[in-house]
Amino acid sequence: MASIGCSGMVEQLSGAPDQGGVLVTVIGACLWWLLKILFFTPVRHGPTGHSHPLLALALLTSAASASPTHTLCQSCHLHLLLAPSAGPSHSVLSVGHTTGLSLNNDRLYKLTYSTEVFVNQGKGKLQDSVGYRISSNVDVVLLWRNPDGDDDQLIQITIKDVNVENVNQKRGEKSIFKGKNPAKIIRKENLEALQRPVLLHLVHGKVKNFYSYENEPVAIENIKRGLASLFQMQLSSGTTNEVDISGDCKVTYQGHQDKVIKIKALDSCKIERSGFTAINQVLGVTSKATSVTTYKIEDSFVIAVLAEETHAFGLNFLRSITGKIVSKQKLELKTTEAGPRLMSGKHIADIIKAVDSKYKALPIEGQVFQAECKGCPSLSEHWQSIRKHLQPDNLSKAEAVRNFLAFIQHLRTAKKEEILQILKTENKDILPQLVDAVTSAQTPDSLDAILDFLDFKSSSNVILQERFLYACGFASHPDEELLRALISKFKGSFASNDIRESVMITIGALVRKLCQSDGCKLKNALLPEGIPILLKYAETGEGPISHLATTTLQRYDVHFITDEVKKTLNRIYHQNRKVHEKTVRTTAAAIILNNNPSYMEVKNILLSIGELPKEMNKYMLSTVQDILRFEMPASKMIRRVLKEMVAHNYDRFAQGGSSSAYTGYIGRSPHSASTYGLDILYSGSGILRRSNVNIFQYIGKSHLHATQVVIEAQGLETLIAATPDEGEENLDSYAGLSVILFDVQLRPVTFFNGYSDLMSKMLSASSDPVSVVKALALLIDHSQELQLQSGLKANIDVQGALAIDISGAMEFSLWYRESKTRVKNLLAVVIAGDITVDSSFVKAGLEISAETETSMEFVSTVQFSQYPFLVCLQMDRAEAPYRQFETKYERLSTGKGYVSRKRKETLVAGSEFPLHQENANMCKVVFPPQPESASSGGGWF
Repeated sequence: MASIGCSGMVEQLSGAPDQGGVLVTVIGACLWWLLKILFFTPVRHGPTGHSHPLLALALLTSAASASPTHTLCQSCHLHLLLAPSAGPSHSVLSVGHTTGLSLNNDRLYKLTYSTEVFVNQGKGKLQDSVGYRISSNVDVVLLWRNPDGDDDQLIQITIKDVNVENVNQKRGEKSIFKGKNPAKIIRKENLEALQRPVLLHLVHGKVKNFYSYENEPVAIENIKRGLASLFQMQLSSGTTNEVDISGDCKVTYQGHQDKVIKIKALDSCKIERSGFTAINQVLGVTSKATSVTTYKIEDSFVIAVLAEETHAFGLNFLRSITGKIVSKQKLELKTTEAGPRLMSGKHIADIIKAVDSKYKALPIEGQVFQAECKGCPSLSEHWQSIRKHLQPDNLSKAEAVRNFLAFIQHLRTAKKEEILQILKTENKDILPQLVDAVTSAQTPDSLDAILDFLDFKSSSNVILQERFLYACGFASHPDEELLRALISKFKGSFASNDIRESVMITIGALVRKLCQSDGCKLKNALLPEGIPILLKYAETGEGPISHLATTTLQRYDVHFITDEVKKTLNRIYHQNRKVHEKTVRTTAAAIILNNNPSYMEVKNILLSIGELPKEMNKYMLSTVQDILRFEMPASKMIRRVLKEMVAHNYDRFAQGGSSSAYTGYIGRSPHSASTYGLDILYSGSGILRRSNVNIFQYIGKSHLHATQVVIEAQGLETLIAATPDEGEENLDSYAGLSVILFDVQLRPVTFFNGYSDLMSKMLSASSDPVSVVKALALLIDHSQELQLQSGLKANIDVQGALAIDISGAMEFSLWYRESKTRVKNLLAVVIAGDITVDSSFVKAGLEISAETETSMEFVSTVQFSQYPFLVCLQMDRAEAPYRQFETKYERLSTGKGYVSRKRKETLVAGSEFPLHQENANMCKVVFPPQPESASSGGGWF
């Protein structure tokens, strides 16, 4: 077998300048291998296609002496064209170039080929998958070999006798292919195109060019590309880059005695395909792809090629949303027979023109095609069929979210004019939900349509403007065009100052997302350049300004909170330069404790407890205890400091008051955790100063600030003739609510501002809640278009959305001497995953989804009819249904299909989240248990 390479080497060196003893050495090595072949190695019968007389002699002699037991397809092998070897123990070493498959002259190779695809959930069994198999015979002939080099070949590949069938043999009578011939399944024109030959130009075993006919259906041409790519290989071990149907990919070859294994790093493939994923990995998708091709070798001949490619994905947030695609290819040599003679000529362009002048050089990389949607409704028809589910009263139902997601997918293929027409004709009750959907589509057409529709100079559609801005803030994959559009709007005029503020908040959210994905260096949106400015206003600003600055600093990642930053925060907490409000000081302390505090920083904070105003003492003590109980990162340093008696004593740890801080788990699993935090700070007179509810989701090292609801009040001491705390003597009466939703800060809502506003609303307002945010939001948005190496097209889409309604209310009664704040969060959530593998004439797919509807309520009740005030905090979650759906299908382009459906439903019990024990004791006093009725006893009646 090595004599093939040796003969080429001898010929090359013979015509080269004198190489001294090199030529003699090579000839000697070649003669050694020739003797070995003649006397020790049985070789398959059949011509080799090489004209060197020494090689012909070797093959004839070896054929005559071959063992009669070697009868398996004696004349039907694709040769491996080996490089010259340096000795008997280095038979696969390459000298000067790497070689691959080589075909014999004047032979027709008969092969069988099949490609099959399986689609199922991540841990599903292969036999339970949906999918299909395309099988055929394949004829391969060598048309031309460069007379100046054996490694330069033009081969012709022809697909014949095509068949399409199920991969699941259990299908039986339910098979969508039953009773249909290939022409009916594939369609006559597609079948004709599939069976037209393609030409493959191979140089040193690698694809130089792929020739086919122009204007063939792209999907059909891709199948032929997938087959042609299997002919590309090399013999020597090593890593290189190859261009095939998957794109420009990094591949690693492993050479063995009886096989060559090619491992393709699919994540390295450079090919133009659409797709996007969430920036925050908590809402993202983890995917894994592998590709292994094995070339089976027997006595230096390739007898089969087996390829397997796998794509698996899982939603990080919900492990039940998984999917897997397995694609297999098998090319097997059956026999050879006499074929056409080699075409003569030195220039391949002339050879191709002589074969058929209609052949054109086309990319070997898979090309994009869009499947036709026959009988699909128009955008307007789709909207009319779902609009009833998006009525305001239905938004707390999963059905609303499911239809919202489906409509977004349709909007992504729609034109601006279609979208604008629906916006202009819809009524005001449904328009906010329609604006949510159009904005969430995040296409150039949808953006143009919504910007044309909204008039920011008009006060008549302020709600629509705000819903548009919310949806922009939640954008899963924002681009610079959206940012430029909002900046342009911000430079214009507004009918509402609230909308102007919302535009700026949204711009900040977008810039942050773009920067997290390395997409911008444009503005101050949690960028480190903004920290010095925030520190300046945190330390020197008055009340609300200082509070806003410190609150913003709290959202920065830990690596931005440097020692210099903490120096300023320590000065604020300890009031080294000026007196600050309690809310500012406690926020500064929280930032220090959450960002790698030093020994002295922790010690100074602990020593301050007992020297602070009463309720602040209690709040800081509760914060430290919460860090210790919940094993937060600062807990180790706090425990070190507490070994000092000066910091750890009864005087410090026996502070009274109603303020508190508490963190607990909503749920935990080995790979994720959901936590809730509730902290409340009261003024010295017992009136609510700030309540803060936080919900975080953690997955691995990633986290998501899912929700924050902050209610703040100030300047209410005059209502009960109480004395304000230090630094808060001149504060105006104020109460408001601020929300962070999925890492996006929303515009704050004011309940009242000023004493006269307070009295007016106390006299006129009821306990009706004030809506903070009501919207449909797309949160999980992952889309991948995959080019399978078999030529088939695959798509993986995962979307998740929620309908949310957050409202807040504050009741204040001087008559009953009681105040009550309520924050209610109504939620409906749907997450849907969809996998399809499409050949244009048959499609297989998997649809998986999960949904729930729930509500959470936080209630703070304060009774100030006595002193100290009685405070009861309650945090409840209503019972919630949890439903899972699975649909698998196979469908022909002609319409016939197979569908399998499964459904599972459970009811998650409601619960009251536990808070600290002192709160439980207080609630028993505020809401004493009702005495049991005496009617069950033995009375007269």
